[in-house]
Amino acid sequence: MFKTVRDAFRIKEIRHRVFYVLLALVIIRAGSQIPVPGVDSTFFSQFFSQNANDAFAFLNAFTGGGFSNFSILALSITPYITASIIVQLLTIAIPKLEEMAKEGPDGRKKLEKVTRALNIILSVVESVAMCIGFGNQLLLEMNFLNVVTVVATLTAGSAFLMWIGEQITDKGVGNGISMVLLINILSRIPADMITLHENFAAGKTIARAALAWIIIAVVIIFVTVLVLILNGATRKVPVQYSKKMVGRRMMGGQSSHIPLKVNTAGVIPIIFASSIMSFPSIIIGFTGKTVTGFWGRVLACLSSSNWFDPNDWLPTIGVVIYILLVVFFAYFYTSITFNPMEVSNNLKKQGAFIPGIRPGAPTTEYLNEMLKYIIFIGAAGLCIVAIIPFIFNGVFNAAVSFGGTSLIIIGSVTLETIKQVESMMLVRNYKGFLND
Repeated sequence: MFKTVRDAFRIKEIRHRVFYVLLALVIIRAGSQIPVPGVDSTFFSQFFSQNANDAFAFLNAFTGGGFSNFSILALSITPYITASIIVQLLTIAIPKLEEMAKEGPDGRKKLEKVTRALNIILSVVESVAMCIGFGNQLLLEMNFLNVVTVVATLTAGSAFLMWIGEQITDKGVGNGISMVLLINILSRIPADMITLHENFAAGKTIARAALAWIIIAVVIIFVTVLVLILNGATRKVPVQYSKKMVGRRMMGGQSSHIPLKVNTAGVIPIIFASSIMSFPSIIIGFTGKTVTGFWGRVLACLSSSNWFDPNDWLPTIGVVIYILLVVFFAYFYTSITFNPMEVSNNLKKQGAFIPGIRPGAPTTEYLNEMLKYIIFIGAAGLCIVAIIPFIFNGVFNAAVSFGGTSLIIIGSVTLETIKQVESMMLVRNYKGFLND
């Protein structure tokens, strides 16, 4: 990896692209510190500290602290991610969107326009909801002009991040939206390290502090290695191309494979599951009401900050719900992004087949059965990576904003960016060879 980075900086084009990305990320972090005009940022900071449960920590990690600061980029890229997921889901339900998805580059451009429009709509809805939910407590003066200012500012901030993400994709390195999410998550890690130091090392002897940091480092490295293994694991399904006569020559007969990723759905199942589990707590937090009794216990079960607490194991029941949601969304998301019947038909058209499996329906059935096992393994790996930080949070009270979800995003985005840099270097070498 380090050799790839070193060689990449020797190439002028790639070096300019990397610097472009760094400049864009600096602008994003600067924007996360600019408060929205017409609001009381002090109130929001106090509100966040009093309601610093896993739901708000989840939002704050994805917004890079912009949510707790109530900055102009407080909504971050989350409305765009939600809009992208909704559009992907609607391509199954709406035939017209499905036709766009099959039209190639032109169809994808049309879907991108739909996603952008939906991003603006979601940003407006979320901004209005926050103004109504907090009211006079957040706004310095509750009037129409202030509400419009806050809504317009937050929506413009979300649109700006969407635009700068697309610019990074076109003129920089890596996927722009993923890079925006990555820098926001990375920006919270120093504060989390300080929190870990205050909880486990501050005021301790040198030996105890060193032991604490060694344990923390081992856990982080262990989870990171699991993430890298999970992202890189693939099941290669062999494919054989039949021979055919082209003129007087026999063509074909070569073998290849279909790479099926073990973690086919990426981090989407964890994001969906975490969002659903956090949604009730976020709504209750915005209303400012305290829920007690039976429903209070239900909310406690949904909050990951209460899981694995040695003094109260009952809320840990929520882990079962969380695991079921992750597994469900892993199967669901894979089913809408990978179509075994389409793959089977394409193989048949190309004169290819899986050795030992007849083309057509048997190939589709074989791929479906293969996916069932692969998806389950990937979902189990996601659950392990996500739950390990919850265990340490509950048992040792190591409350930090980054966890399994953040580490998966960091690992996957970093690996994909390095792969893109390697492919750019490979293309350049081919061009140089042809020019010679």
